[in-house]
Amino acid sequence: MKFSVWPNPSHSPKEVLSLAQMAEADGWYGLWYADHYMSNTDSAEVARGDVHECWAMLPAVAATTERIRIGSLVAPTSIHHPAVLANRAATIDHISDGRMVLGVGAGWQINEHTAYGIELEAPGQRVSRFDEALQIMASLLAHDETTFDGEFYSLAGAPSDPSPVQSPLPILVGTSSPRMLRITARHAQEWNTWGDPTLAGQGLASLETACESVGRDPATMWKSVQALVVQTTDDTATTDEMGDRVIKGSPSQIVDQLGRYSDLGFDEFIVADFLFGDTEQVRRETYQRFHADVMSQID
Repeated sequence: MKFSVWPNPSHSPKEVLSLAQMAEADGWYGLWYADHYMSNTDSAEVARGDVHECWAMLPAVAATTERIRIGSLVAPTSIHHPAVLANRAATIDHISDGRMVLGVGAGWQINEHTAYGIELEAPGQRVSRFDEALQIMASLLAHDETTFDGEFYSLAGAPSDPSPVQSPLPILVGTSSPRMLRITARHAQEWNTWGDPTLAGQGLASLETACESVGRDPATMWKSVQALVVQTTDDTATTDEMGDRVIKGSPSQIVDQLGRYSDLGFDEFIVADFLFGDTEQVRRETYQRFHADVMSQID
């Protein structure tokens, strides 16, 4: 199983670029970056605080590394036009010499849509828009030109110059809903989910059902998962408020939990640093401790 880093977008660009270079030197697989404009509040309430913009950060990471994969986790099609996303991804693929992954989703965060005056459509309409957007992005990244006439988008002989370095440039979808999973199975190369091994395993079973329904071999899809990691030997440390999106314990206990992901069929585990401390130094040391005590124990 591969391991990638996921820095909180509140961290300074300097810290993110330093982390990317550490990940490159220490043998991590990739770096993912969230595409949001503010922290989530589960409501229309605005959250203040630094949140650096995904599509400004990814080219910087691409230009200052040579090996690690780079991707958005994930870009909402409720906010971005699919042609803009495809062209951004193709250019970053050239900057990185073929290391870009275009991670996309339908969009969901209420407060950023409300604050910036971007419509967050009803779920059914939002997924229908995403379906069209995903088809357009896949076509633009694979063909010289794209013509599309749908309910939400219309393209007439739209060129795709330059083509990406990769063929195909992988598209990742982060989702858990049955309809979105079927769309993912039809058009994407990669799938991503949240959760501890139990929750992630349920999502994987749903993906396999979706693949079967559209005639896709689930083994042909790269599968990644992330959870909040709490490295501790304190049995009394509570993470109840984080529910089933956390794995916790001593290094050996975390190794065991990661082994469950691997046994389920996940290819990549993404380590989010959202609980790794309040300073850059502490976060860096926590990543290094995970690398030394956990990653080194896993083939």
